[in-house]
Amino acid sequence: MIHPAIIKKQRLILVALLALIVLTIMASMGMGYSKLSYDRLIPTLFGHGTFKEEFVLFSVRLPRIIITLLAGMALALSGAILQGITRNDLADPGIVGINSGAGVAIAVFFLFLPIQAGSFIYLLPLAAFIGALLTVSLIYVLAYNRHIGLQPVRLVLTGVGFSMALSGVMIVLISSAEREKVDFISKWLAGNIWGTDWPFVWAILPWLIILIPFTLYKANRLNLLALHEPVAIGVGVSIDKERLVLLFTSVALAASAVSVTGGIAFIGLMAPHIAKALVGPRNQLFIPIAILIGGWFLLLADTIGRQAGEGIPAGIMVALIGGPYFMYLLLKK
Repeated sequence: MIHPAIIKKQRLILVALLALIVLTIMASMGMGYSKLSYDRLIPTLFGHGTFKEEFVLFSVRLPRIIITLLAGMALALSGAILQGITRNDLADPGIVGINSGAGVAIAVFFLFLPIQAGSFIYLLPLAAFIGALLTVSLIYVLAYNRHIGLQPVRLVLTGVGFSMALSGVMIVLISSAEREKVDFISKWLAGNIWGTDWPFVWAILPWLIILIPFTLYKANRLNLLALHEPVAIGVGVSIDKERLVLLFTSVALAASAVSVTGGIAFIGLMAPHIAKALVGPRNQLFIPIAILIGGWFLLLADTIGRQAGEGIPAGIMVALIGGPYFMYLLLKK
């Protein structure tokens, strides 16, 4: 049974995070290359703005804001699932190679497959999912020992190795590509939010609508998987089956996010840790908080990055904070 005081604390934190997200959205709507006066935001939102104001807000700012928010949520949830099923606090879709696998699949899809522009956006998350799934399947097989089970440290190290190897594959793929396509892949690698139109929102949104409730439904299973394997087996958990289902869920969330935002790491590492520090390790409690932290953090990073000169990609802004945090966790754990 969860203590009522913890539940109350969780609700207060959720309200505070929602307020932070709303404030950051309002700030982000007024910032950018084409300025939009803050006293004109509310009238423009309700259809009383000029043509320019409505175009900037509804065609440029809002799609990017929503995509960034949704992608941050997906990456945070993916990281929380990975940390739960591997019992490893250093697991993150960007660190263990999932993002790199998705990136190679996107590069192949973009460079070599003759896809019509209309279907490209909606097939992109699927292509990223296939690439990420193949990568994580290989990592899982190499990190698994039939006598001991999944070895968390080996999984992280194998994932880092795969991530570096796939980065080399990416360089080979783009070395002979056309200049325009190379520019696109380079922006993707840097974590530049490139999907900035409404169709990209509809491409990523269904994945979250299905997978967030599914993960919350599986939260108690994640709690049990965090225990030692004999204990989990003793209470009737089919460990291998649950791990695979949740691993596929994590891969799908990460792939759907990076397919429209580029290679962004560390969100899935930091958000679950911060959430656990606030309300404890129960998945029912910290996962909703981690989702909101991930969305807010990526939105904040993109908003700040857009104000710096010609713009710093959100992936670089996140890495500036996430890199030192990863080193801190590595030394601590």
